[in-house]
Amino acid sequence: MGLVGPNGAGKTTLLLVLAGLLAPDRGGAAVGGCDPLTQPQEVHRIVGWMPDFFGVYDDLTLREYLELFGAMFHLRRDETKTRTAELLELVGLARKADLKVHTLSRGQKQRLGFARALVHRPKVLLLDEPASGLDPRARIDLRDLVRRQADEGACVMVSSHILQELEEMADVIVFVEAGRCTGIYQIGELPTGGGARRWRLRALDLGALQQAAYAVGTTFEVMSDGSIVVELNDERAVADLVTRLVAEGVAPTAIVPEGAGLEGAFLQLGAAER
Repeated sequence: MGLVGPNGAGKTTLLLVLAGLLAPDRGGAAVGGCDPLTQPQEVHRIVGWMPDFFGVYDDLTLREYLELFGAMFHLRRDETKTRTAELLELVGLARKADLKVHTLSRGQKQRLGFARALVHRPKVLLLDEPASGLDPRARIDLRDLVRRQADEGACVMVSSHILQELEEMADVIVFVEAGRCTGIYQIGELPTGGGARRWRLRALDLGALQQAAYAVGTTFEVMSDGSIVVELNDERAVADLVTRLVAEGVAPTAIVPEGAGLEGAFLQLGAAER
């Protein structure tokens, strides 16, 4: 589940309440059937929490860091050692297990923080801007790690401003504005306002691509790199256009949407709110 909303909408506040780290002013919450306010310890046992900014113990090794949190969650010593080795392998830090935490890059510390959230095998993961400040490669790695947890049965809630990656990661999107939910959508059913979507096309021969698009009667815009952008209503229209271009002898190499569908839905809902 992805949480989407402008700064100050209440996304982090919601995650803090669900993690049992902040008392709500009113209303209530339940995580795994437990009330975070009155049953915080029960909630902490099933929740893995990764805040936007988190402290690390710089003078510990990576192995010691994860073993410390295993002890905090009352895992047996042998179980903690096994779990630590598993997690360091999972996040790609096994070779750095005996290095000090302060030697890690920002992206590597994010991966270590993600491993920390998984130490006790939580049923629920709450992640606040997990890809903040990461380079593209590190964001892809983290996205795959998060998706893997969901595929293995964990309930994952992610707050992120990186909408295109959130669209690739999430099954459900929750829009938040001014402390309240403004819409819940399956990822394949995001509101589009009935408008066309822009798609960018590239081919081995960009000149031939432009000629073929003109020949089949498609209205398009030529970009600075020679690729073309067309407006189409749905993926069926995209498939039909590609078929016609191939019949004209064009060899497409890329067909990608211009801007994430989630981005368009966010802007549309924001405009509706105003």
